[in-house]
Amino acid sequence: MSFSIKGKTAIVTGAANGIGLAIARHFIDQGANVMLADMDEDKLCAEREALGSEQAQCFGGDLRQKLTIANLQSATIDAFDRVDILINASRQVLPSNPLEAKEDSFEALFKQNVLTNLRLTQSVAKLMIRQAKADSDKTANTIGSVVNLSSIASDHTHPDMLAYSVSCAALNQMTRSLAVSLAKDRIRVNAIAIGSVMSANLQGVLRNDVELRDRMTQITPLGRIAEAQEVTEAAQFLAAGSASFITGQILNVDGGRGLIDPLDTAVH
Repeated sequence: MSFSIKGKTAIVTGAANGIGLAIARHFIDQGANVMLADMDEDKLCAEREALGSEQAQCFGGDLRQKLTIANLQSATIDAFDRVDILINASRQVLPSNPLEAKEDSFEALFKQNVLTNLRLTQSVAKLMIRQAKADSDKTANTIGSVVNLSSIASDHTHPDMLAYSVSCAALNQMTRSLAVSLAKDRIRVNAIAIGSVMSANLQGVLRNDVELRDRMTQITPLGRIAEAQEVTEAAQFLAAGSASFITGQILNVDGGRGLIDPLDTAVH
């Protein structure tokens, strides 16, 4: 099987920074066409200009709105004619108090981390099915691949991370359920559960907290915090033909942290 995604078209959400941007850059380097999507349109388009590639286009908008999802899909078709891969890398991390639902963090995270990914996946899956009916090759094992970005927080508890942990657990179960539902249509759905990866969010958290940085390093068996780029090849593997018989799986990219993760250190 091939790890190649050359000539494929991918939508990557959360692509203005962090892990989403790293995946978008990697996919472009590997010869894929990429629609970078994010709410931060100014940052997004600046990154697209920096890439300086015709393989990259950008779309700014709030994907929590159903109309924005439709517009993103239309923009991708206009730019590249089709969609083969969806990377749901947009996510939100907020602390929450289980006794005080201040700012409705549970509702906000469920909407961002679960419902938005679900609606975008549903929309893109329908497009992939229509594309397959029009394609001359009716025998391909896979007509499309979806990769969700989750966290090992789904399997671990932390006093201040109730809403985030629950949203990640829901995203993992959504991944499995969609994998089964879309298998008959030859669409694969998997997720990457990250541990301590230097995302934009984690950078902000650690900027003034050296003690937490040291703690995360100590409790990760591989002894360090990963760079965002280290998630990109896992995303390529799951998106490419190399994973043509893999669906409904949650791939941990965490340096072994999930094996021993203690209660007192939050997962990002």
